[in-house]
Amino acid sequence: MYEQQPPKRATSPLVEPDRLRSDLVDTLRYAIGKDESHATAHDWMAALMRLSRRYAVNRWIETTQEAYETRRKRIYYLSMEFLIGRILEDGLRNMQLLDRAREALWGLGVDLDLVLKAEPDPALGNGGLGRLAACYMESMASVGIHAMGYGIRYENGLFHQDIRDGWQIEAPDAWLARGSHWEFERPEASYDIGFYGSTQQQGEAWHWHPGQAVQAVAFDMPIIGWQAAQINTLRLWSAQAQDPIDLAAFDQGDYLGAFGERFRSEAISQLLYPNDSTEAGKVLRLKQEYFFSAASIQDILRRHKQQGFSVEALPDQVSIQLNDTHPAIAIPELIRLLVDQHGLTLAKATDIARRSFNYTNHTLLPEALERWPLSMLGQLLPRHMQLIYEMNAELLETLRRKPDNPDPFLSDVSLIDEQGGGQVRMGHLAFMHSSHTNGVSALHSELVQSRLFRSLDRHFPGRILNVTNGVTPRRWLLGCNPGLAGLLTDKLGDQWVSDLARIQDFEAHIEAEEVREAFRAAKHANKQRLADFVQDRLGVQLNPSALFDVQIKRIHEYKRQQLNIMETIAHYLAILREPDRDWVPVVKIFSGKAAAAYTRAKEIIRLITAVAEQVNQDPRIGDRLKVVFLPNYNVSLAELIIPAADLSEQISTAGMEASGTGNMKFALNGALTIGTLDGATIEMRAHIGAENMLTFGLTAEEVEARRARGAPPLSDDARKDPVLAEVLEKLSAGSLTPDSPGQFRALVNELRFYDYFMVLADFAAYRDAQAEARTRFADPDLWTRQAMLNVARMGWFSSDRSVRDYARDIWQVSPKF
Repeated sequence: MYEQQPPKRATSPLVEPDRLRSDLVDTLRYAIGKDESHATAHDWMAALMRLSRRYAVNRWIETTQEAYETRRKRIYYLSMEFLIGRILEDGLRNMQLLDRAREALWGLGVDLDLVLKAEPDPALGNGGLGRLAACYMESMASVGIHAMGYGIRYENGLFHQDIRDGWQIEAPDAWLARGSHWEFERPEASYDIGFYGSTQQQGEAWHWHPGQAVQAVAFDMPIIGWQAAQINTLRLWSAQAQDPIDLAAFDQGDYLGAFGERFRSEAISQLLYPNDSTEAGKVLRLKQEYFFSAASIQDILRRHKQQGFSVEALPDQVSIQLNDTHPAIAIPELIRLLVDQHGLTLAKATDIARRSFNYTNHTLLPEALERWPLSMLGQLLPRHMQLIYEMNAELLETLRRKPDNPDPFLSDVSLIDEQGGGQVRMGHLAFMHSSHTNGVSALHSELVQSRLFRSLDRHFPGRILNVTNGVTPRRWLLGCNPGLAGLLTDKLGDQWVSDLARIQDFEAHIEAEEVREAFRAAKHANKQRLADFVQDRLGVQLNPSALFDVQIKRIHEYKRQQLNIMETIAHYLAILREPDRDWVPVVKIFSGKAAAAYTRAKEIIRLITAVAEQVNQDPRIGDRLKVVFLPNYNVSLAELIIPAADLSEQISTAGMEASGTGNMKFALNGALTIGTLDGATIEMRAHIGAENMLTFGLTAEEVEARRARGAPPLSDDARKDPVLAEVLEKLSAGSLTPDSPGQFRALVNELRFYDYFMVLADFAAYRDAQAEARTRFADPDLWTRQAMLNVARMGWFSSDRSVRDYARDIWQVSPKF
C-alpha cells in the first residue's frame, strides 16, 4: 500500500539564466553547428532541446540506478499510441526551467514562444488512447512509480490532415524529417523479430523457424515527472532490415529490388494504423502489433534476468499493463519464450503470464475489439497459433470439468470464434491471461462486466474492476492555460499542481467579484488567442465574446458530430426566420480526423465544412453564428482550443464512450459540459453537480431497449419534430452542396431508416439543451459561477489519482510521493 501522506519530493536543481544562456550558446555551436547570428527558430529549438535533455540525464540515470538498487517492482506499459505532444515546453516546465529559459533567450534577442512553436508534434498517436498513455507516463514519474513505456517509433504517424474542397485529404506527417533531439538511440537494445516460417518438434520441445525477420531497434525518451523528482523512460521500437541492401541485385542493376527487404521491414514502423480495409493492411497491422509486443517482452525478460531474478519470479518483479487489445499478442509471446527457450510447461508458463499481465479495455465497439483470422495469424505467427490452440483447449477442458458449468460447449468463453472461418478473440485472450481487466469509467466497467465479458465474468468472477481515467494537470492546466493557472496559484498556492485535490479550495473564492473578473479575463484572453489563430489559419473572423461551443475528437458516428452539425443547421434556419431576435452569438468549433477508410466519417467532415461555407458567407447571419473546422487536430491544437472553450460537447450515444478524457480537460479549464450520461461524464456529473452541466438524451439502458425494438421506417422522431424534418429535408435536397445535390442523401436515409447511433432519437433533447446553454451564457454571473465550480470540483480527475489507483488495486506497488 502506498502512503496516504507522501514524503516531500526533491525539487530539480535550478540553473541560473546566465549559465543557461552560456550552455545554450555552446550547444548551438557544438551540437547544432550554428552561431547566434545565423540560427533559425528551429536551430534554437534543437539546441534548447539538446540542452534540456542534458540537464535531465543525471536524474534520469539516478532513477534507473535506484530501480536496480532497490529491486523494486517495475511497471511496463505497452501501448500502440503515446500522443505525448510537444516535448520541450513540458520538459522545461517540469524541470522548473521554463522562466529561466525565457529570460536566457531574451538576453540573446530570441523569443522563447517562437522557439517552442518550431517543435513538431511527435506523431505517435491519434486519439484518447494515446493521450491517456501520455498522461499516465507523466503521472507515474510524478508520483514516483518506476515505469517504462513501450511503443512504436512511427516515422509518419497516422497522417497529416488537410481540407481540400471541404474534404479530408491525408498526407504524411513526417515529424522526424529533421530528426529528433530528445531521444537516444540504443543500438545495443535490438532484437530479431520473426514472421512466417514453420514449426518443428524435437522430442518434447518445439522450435519455430521464422521465414522472415526484422530488427527492432530501441529509441529512448526521458519522461520527466513534476520537479524532475523522477524521470522514467519511454522506449520506442524502430523496424530495420537485417540486411538493408541486396548487393547482388544492386550490382545487376535492380536498384529498386536491392532495397526491397529494407522497404518491407521499415514499413512496419512507418504509419500508425495502416488502412486495414485490405488484406495487406490487416497483415501489416498484425505485424506492427507483434513487432513491438515481441521486442518489449524480450526486453523485459532481458532486464529481469540481468538483475539476477529467475523467470519464475517474474510476477513478483514485473507488472505488464496492456493498453487495449493491440499488445495482447504479447501474452502468447511470453508463453512461447517461457516454454520454448526456458523449458517450462505450458501450465507453468500460462500461470506466470496471467500473474504478470493486466489488461485495460477501452471500448465496447465490436470493430475495435480485435479479432484476427485463424488463417492469417497461423500463417504469420505459426508457433503462437499452436500455443493459442493449446491454451484454449486447456481452458475449455478446465471449465467442462466444473460441476456447475451451464454451457457444455463454452462457445462464449472460447478464445476462438469458429464462425466465418474462425477468428482469435484478442479481448478474450487478454482477459483470460491477465490478473485483472479494468474498464476506464464506472459505467464502462459495469458494461464490460454485464455485456462484453459477461460469460467470462460468470466463470471467473472478481477479475473485472474499474479505474476511471484522469488527465495530468501539468500539461492540461498549468501549461495550456497560464492565465487560469496563475489565478489558482495566487489564491491557493502552487501545491495544486502536484495534488489536484487541493483545487477544491478555489470554490471558496467564487463569490469574490474580483476573482470572477479575473476568471473571465483569463477565459477572454484564451478565446482571443484562438480567434487570432482561426483568422490566420482559415480567414474567418470570430467574436471572442461569443459562446465558443467546441467538439474536438476523432470523427466517428458514435461520437455524433452529425448531431451537433444538424442542430447547427436548425439554429441557422431559426436565425433566418427571426432575424430581429436578440440571439446569443455562437461559434461552433470542430476538429478531428476520420480514419482513412471510414467513408461515413469523411462525409460527416464534408457536412461540417459545407455548413461552415454557407453560414460564414451568409451576410444575413453576421456574428450571430460562425462554424469552423480546424484541420489536423493534434495535442498542440488541443492546448490552444481547450482553454478557450465555453461549452464542451460530449454527446456520444449513451453506452458507447468508454470514458473520455477531453471531457475532463474542458471542465478543468472552465467549460460547461453538454453531454449524454456516458463514460466518465456520469462521474463528472456526480462531482461537479448536475446543475452545473447540461445533460440530455437516452440512457445506455434506453438505447439498448430501443435498439432491441428496432427503428421504425421513416423514424417517428423525424415525423413528430418539424424542426428535425426541416433539417433532414435541407440535407436531402442538396442545397448545402449544389454541385453535388445527392451528397448527403445516403447519410439522411440511414438516419431515417436505421438510426443506430440515436441521432434522431436524441435530436429534440439535444436542441433543448443547446437552448438552455445559450440562455445561461446570456447571464454572465451565472455562467461564470458554474464554470468556476467546474474547475474547483475536478480534482478527482487527475491522472495522478488514476495511477495511484492502478498502483494500489492492480500493480501492488507503492508510489514514492
